Amino acid sequence: MATIVLDPGHGGSDSGAVYKQYNEKDFNLKVALMIREFLLESYVVNVWMTRTKDQTVSLKARTDFANEKKADFFFSIHHNAAGGTGFESYIYNGTIPSSTKEIQSIIHKEIVFTTDQYKVFNRGQKRANFYVLRNTRMNAMLIEVLFIDHESDLKLMLNDQFLRDVAKAAATGVAKALNLPQKPKPQSQPGTDTLYKVIAGSFKEEKNAEERAKMLESNKLEAYIYPIVINGTRFYRVQAGAFSQKENAEELVDRLKTIGIDDAFIVTEGQDELSELLKPELVDGFTITGSSVLTAKTMNDFIKRVNPQAPELAQLYLNLGKLYGIRGDTALAQAIHETNYFRFTGTVKPEQNNYAGIGTTDSNTPGASFVTPREGVLAHIQHLYAYATIAKLPEGQVLVDPRFNLVARGSAPTWIQLNGKWAVPGTNYGQQILAIYEEMINLEIDAVNKFMDNLEKTKQQLQ
Repeated sequence: MATIVLDPGHGGSDSGAVYKQYNEKDFNLKVALMIREFLLESYVVNVWMTRTKDQTVSLKARTDFANEKKADFFFSIHHNAAGGTGFESYIYNGTIPSSTKEIQSIIHKEIVFTTDQYKVFNRGQKRANFYVLRNTRMNAMLIEVLFIDHESDLKLMLNDQFLRDVAKAAATGVAKALNLPQKPKPQSQPGTDTLYKVIAGSFKEEKNAEERAKMLESNKLEAYIYPIVINGTRFYRVQAGAFSQKENAEELVDRLKTIGIDDAFIVTEGQDELSELLKPELVDGFTITGSSVLTAKTMNDFIKRVNPQAPELAQLYLNLGKLYGIRGDTALAQAIHETNYFRFTGTVKPEQNNYAGIGTTDSNTPGASFVTPREGVLAHIQHLYAYATIAKLPEGQVLVDPRFNLVARGSAPTWIQLNGKWAVPGTNYGQQILAIYEEMINLEIDAVNKFMDNLEKTKQQLQ
């Protein structure tokens, strides 16, 4: 069985490239963990990582680790900075096996093929005298996914779907290059794509989580520690695995019990993402661009608790938000704020299909009107796009926002930065939007928990 060592570059005291509040080391780890997930889910392979959390690991320790494992392939994951845009890959510029060039070509082309749909610039296959490429005794490759300090690249890096697409392409490329045998695909229920995470302990003290992680590693199980805030309290969770099939997650829980870990449990990926959004420190830096996490049903239900006659616009916000890379679910929270739950108690009237108060400056100025609800939602998304980015409209898109060109482009990448811009004086405008968004998140978490409880009860009844 082939052995692969994944190397998330930097970590701990070595942040790598830094831009605004973002650190390269975090993106490197996130993509590497996704690559591991895809490899282990789909192929017969051993996968080791030089780090699975935010820790400092020297270059020598990384290469020594790979050499000790007698790995067949060393794959280092990085993101770039300072002077460019796009994706590039590297192999050692000294003497290497002929197979290294072929491996680089296969993986590079696989990633380029996938990222081309995002219009990512291909910087090419390169060679360099990097330490980790020079001192590993196996085929080795390093990739620089995108440039953290390039606004368009950063927007993609903040898009979880893009990162998953890159990770899947990288894993597929590795599998093709190393001829990894595929695992038999287990049967699954149509339409399910839930990821089940096995949590081998959840602790208020990080040191306790680290002790649990060491226990897992001593039993040849990998561990990944991540913080999560639930009901205002921070916990450090120790993740021991993630699976698309719940049966596999349950098998790992049973295995953990055999080594004395009786407090292991399973959570779905959606539960974690929603809870994570409640972290107070994310408020100021919560970006307008990004992926939605809420479902249309939850949002429509939330609105109709206040206004049963409200139009069901949630799916439009999700679809158009995804097209523009805007958080459609948070945009809907803004529409709720602007329209008072679509009751239109202000100057704007329902027939205007103006859900964001575009062009409304006072009680005598009703603002813009749009022919259809879809056009109104699109104008809202485009207005947010103008504030959050300096990019051109997505290819093929027609401008319907009449005030798009009056906006100072890129002047408000976060919701809080809309204060005093979208609404005047609007000193708490962004906070009011996020407060509504948080209410919807709590509703979604409750719905997910109830669903999981009912599912477990049903399963117990059938046994």
